[in-house]
Amino acid sequence: MVRLELDPGICGLKTRIEASSEDGRLVRLGIESQCPSIQALGESLGEVDAYQVCFAGFRESPVYRAAGEHFKHAACPVPSAIIKAVEAAAGLALPKDVRFTFEHN
Repeated sequence: MVRLELDPGICGLKTRIEASSEDGRLVRLGIESQCPSIQALGESLGEVDAYQVCFAGFRESPVYRAAGEHFKHAACPVPSAIIKAVEAAAGLALPKDVRFTFEHN
């Protein structure tokens, strides 16, 4: 099982993603968030096909399509984090932290 903790930034609505796969293809997602839109996104995804999630373009991605239905904040990093968790759970990529860092002048 992969666990990913996400602090998405200025909104402060933390998210926890759990992803697990027994066969390296179907990934079961559990998403807890203080954001009701992200919580709804997690409930709509449930179990996903890792190959569809990880190798689709943005327009075809089941994660980004579902995100478009549940919230409009395009800068939200949660959809990308979900895809990263699916990749790691399915063994398609090693888990590695991702970070955005603003440089203040």
